[in-house]
Amino acid sequence: PISGTWLQRKPPMTRKRDWARFNPETDLAIDRRIDAPVDLVWSAWTDPDRLKQWWVPRPWTTPEIEMDLRPGGMFRTVMQSPEGERFDNAGIFVAVEPKAWIAWTSALLPGYRPAGDAEHCGGIHMTAGIEFRPDGAGTHYIATVLHPDRASRERHEAMGFHDGWGTVIEQLVEIVTAMKADAR
Repeated sequence: PISGTWLQRKPPMTRKRDWARFNPETDLAIDRRIDAPVDLVWSAWTDPDRLKQWWVPRPWTTPEIEMDLRPGGMFRTVMQSPEGERFDNAGIFVAVEPKAWIAWTSALLPGYRPAGDAEHCGGIHMTAGIEFRPDGAGTHYIATVLHPDRASRERHEAMGFHDGWGTVIEQLVEIVTAMKADAR
């Protein structure tokens, strides 16, 4: 149901967007093909109840999500370890193009207020974007994460970026596969 490779470079964009060029010194990316239409993948991403089911690698959970799906709207998740330790991650959406692209940042808070230190987001400021490209009956899913500097990228990578984000994409596939089955 899922195929692709880890990317260290940014694939070309199909839509014109105000988005930074991929810089391998500061940025990370994951590129996958998901065997489900964009409508289902977008729904699993933008419905907070569904997002809670796949946002963090199991056995971690996401007990709280706040989503105001518009530029400047709150995007806050609380990740919880199996031992009950909670990590609050707050930021805002900076771009929303329904069923095509979504981007958020931890560097800004609602009202476009600068976030200050990165304690509210796991210690790393970042801006992330997800592209949802139609690919036959499936979705080409591209996640790109921009960091302010090489040290932040390296810290995020050392925290398990590829394994963690890869795992949650697999969990996303489980959700959209169930959604496909329910739609039949």
